[in-house]
Amino acid sequence: MAEPGRPAVVVRDLVQRLGGHEVLRGVSFEVPEGQVLAVMGPNGAGKTTLLRVLGTLLPPSGGQVLVGGCDVRRCGPDLRRRIGFLGHHTFLYPQLTGWENLWFWARAFGVARAGARIEEMLATVGLELFAHEPVRHYSRGMQQRLALARALLHDPPLLLLDEPYTGLDPEAAALLDAVIRRWGERGRTVVMTSHDPGRALAASDRVLVLQRGRVALLGFSRDLDARSLEEMCRRGGRGS
Repeated sequence: MAEPGRPAVVVRDLVQRLGGHEVLRGVSFEVPEGQVLAVMGPNGAGKTTLLRVLGTLLPPSGGQVLVGGCDVRRCGPDLRRRIGFLGHHTFLYPQLTGWENLWFWARAFGVARAGARIEEMLATVGLELFAHEPVRHYSRGMQQRLALARALLHDPPLLLLDEPYTGLDPEAAALLDAVIRRWGERGRTVVMTSHDPGRALAASDRVLVLQRGRVALLGFSRDLDARSLEEMCRRGGRGS
């Protein structure tokens, strides 16, 4: 991983309410440029909600969230072009081919030299031989690979990954490890959620553990062990 730079993400006293329930309760942390933060915690601790706030998909109910020095409340559409988001929904069109899907998103993001960039991304995720197959014929793992290519297509400074290893075979998981490592080496920033302590520690520089919408732990990955993290993540949580 790259040496840490200035803060890429700053979260101060973040509160998020959904349906009258406080999902995030005074969450604060920073992520320096070039670093990978793994967000962990029990189901319902608020991990996905946090990523949606960082990705400008949910406006914060309270507190402050800065991405690249820009307040997410005020920089919405412009800021989204600087963020790559890989969530539970692939945002792919099944009737289109893999290449056509990436072309659609390249146009949406205003990607220069789109054709060459699409070819590069398909090779990065190992789908160049399936580029012209309709996505409806892709396996779940192949769809996840293409969704990763979509998230990387516009070369965003911040990459948000929500349980990115779900549905990946070992080869694809190793590919994702390499992508995350290269992203950090290039000075890019990654925030990812994970249920796998061992993989999270191996892929990240820092770990944030949420419990019941609050920060239970924030530390360097090198100082933590998988067994302790697993125990923390077994504890019950509320939220979504």
